[in-house]
Amino acid sequence: MTKETKKILVTGACGQIGSELALKLSELYGKNNVVISDVAEPKPGSALADLTFEYLDVTDFATFESVVRKHNIDTIVHLAAILSVVGEQNPQKCWNINISGTLNAFNLGVKYELSKVFVPSSIAVWGKGVPKIAPQDGILKPTTMYGVTKVTIELLGDYYFRKFGLDCRGVRYPGIISAETLPGGGTTDYAVEIFYSAVKGEDYVCFVREDTRLPMMYMPDCIKAAIDLINAPKEKLTHHCDYNVGSMSFDVASLAKEIQKYYPNFKVIYKPDFRQEIADSWPDDVDDSAARNDWGWKPEFDLERMVKDMIEKLKAKLL
Repeated sequence: MTKETKKILVTGACGQIGSELALKLSELYGKNNVVISDVAEPKPGSALADLTFEYLDVTDFATFESVVRKHNIDTIVHLAAILSVVGEQNPQKCWNINISGTLNAFNLGVKYELSKVFVPSSIAVWGKGVPKIAPQDGILKPTTMYGVTKVTIELLGDYYFRKFGLDCRGVRYPGIISAETLPGGGTTDYAVEIFYSAVKGEDYVCFVREDTRLPMMYMPDCIKAAIDLINAPKEKLTHHCDYNVGSMSFDVASLAKEIQKYYPNFKVIYKPDFRQEIADSWPDDVDDSAARNDWGWKPEFDLERMVKDMIEKLKAKLL
């Protein structure tokens, strides 16, 4: 990608990942080369508000196409989606937005011969019986509609590459932890919420058991993974929309213990709810050797460094 040729559209840009990825892309390629879209406008005064914004329901092909044409888009970073918990509350809406929106992005990629379409997947593609360390290639039997849509999108990515030569790429994100934007209804939201409670001096009521262990990633590594893959030479890639990316893996008790180094009186009360079953169907960790071999993936944050940085950022933000 070059600053001269790059025109990027980020859908779902006001979400947890989109809000930070869009800003990083604008830093790398210039504000004039990044267009953001969502069904909610950026908050006035926010850094996102300085970028070109288009209201876009990604299921509306005509409007989606008009945005691509208007701004001469070269790459779509497609983040608009309904996540796992919200998706279980309205499975039909989850299917419509996740699948129709992605199909629209893929079809526009083909029609306008776009350079790339990036659309992330998730650890939700796995289900009960998955090995504790999830392999790059294996049986996918998700237990949520969100997971079903992500498996479908991975398969569509393979199909569009074979059928049309579309360069579509994506990573299977673990739980994402960020100090900037609150999560949007996922099963791993506890890994963000727990920090807010600690910094505010409140106990945290956790919706999964203390021994629940899941793969996680700090937002700077989440952004790094997306940009690294988008920039990777096409000829080096052996997968399309389904690269495993790992960073750190921990149970809730270990996370709480690390936070208690800064807040010794912090307490977590465990009251598992329906989200526990979803978490139990996901792996403890992932094998990301394909990403490491193909495009040099390497995370920068571990649990200790992430907790320190999260607390510093939230103290500045909240206190």
